[in-house]
Amino acid sequence: MKKTHVKTNDVIFQTVTKVVAFIIIIYSLHLFFSGHYTPGGGFIGGLMTAAAFVLLLLAYDVKTVEKTLNVDYIKMTATGLLIAVLTGLGSFFYNVPFLTQTFSYVELPLLGKTALATAVLFDLGVYLVVIGVTMTIIQTIGETE
Repeated sequence: MKKTHVKTNDVIFQTVTKVVAFIIIIYSLHLFFSGHYTPGGGFIGGLMTAAAFVLLLLAYDVKTVEKTLNVDYIKMTATGLLIAVLTGLGSFFYNVPFLTQTFSYVELPLLGKTALATAVLFDLGVYLVVIGVTMTIIQTIGETE
């Protein structure tokens, strides 16, 4: 028996997905940046972003999402891992324990005096690793050829 693929009309699902994915990504960025003072950070922010990408994969086909996002998740994982490791190694230059956090105040346009911490860099690395690994796993599982 031959299977036929029926293309369904998912206009409502696709339209809602665009809005919901945007909201999820904005909330994941909020979790990422608030993670230094409250629970959250790179790991949960990365999972939320990956969840938004998975929702896009469910609403659209893989080729459309790959063409739209145009991200190599393996390179993203490697970049995130490099950022996280270099952040940890930076502590050795100041003769302090591995992954010791430091911060400084910087004057930024529109934001004024802002504290910038090395924990943000480490969390950025974790954020990228989590998105890259999660999406690589999801796409590998989802491939059908």
